[in-house]
Amino acid sequence: MVNQQIYIVEDDANIRDIVNAYLKKEGGYHVTLLETAEDAWELTSTGQPDMWILDIMLPGMDGYELCKKIRQVSEVPIIIISAKDEEVDKILGLELGSDDYLTKPFSPRELVARVKRLFKRTELQPIQNNTASHLIHLGKLEIDKGARIVHWNQQEIEVTSKEFDMLEIFARQPNRAFSREELLTLVWGG
Repeated sequence: MVNQQIYIVEDDANIRDIVNAYLKKEGGYHVTLLETAEDAWELTSTGQPDMWILDIMLPGMDGYELCKKIRQVSEVPIIIISAKDEEVDKILGLELGSDDYLTKPFSPRELVARVKRLFKRTELQPIQNNTASHLIHLGKLEIDKGARIVHWNQQEIEVTSKEFDMLEIFARQPNRAFSREELLTLVWGG
């Protein structure tokens, strides 16, 4: 049984219920259902889920704005589900930080497959960090994900963007060995 927590932010109750049922039945995920971006954002004060599934057209704050706010504090996977199927909408969603974009109507099984693939790719494990300040602490190492700054023994270390990405991957899973192919995929993409 999977223990990952997924927040679904969708104002259509039918879609919420169907997605919830499939994620629980086929993936064994813990799901939290939210109707508005404001409710979802308020819930982040208690911590982040392991994945977000966001609709774009929400009452009040839209899904794009929520995606942008999530990316300011977290790198957890985000999947956008939306009736907006224009290329510009998909590109905007991806540029704001979503990891995947699925247009409505969609197959719930396809969504579950995408969730599983994204979890497998990111291989999320619990991270010892302070989500409020975006810090990862590992011994004398401190990584500030928000500012993209690395400190070793309280001294700032200059690293390139790719070095930072690799260091963050290693710090998230300090007791794991990575293959060259995994690192290429995780840092440079598919």
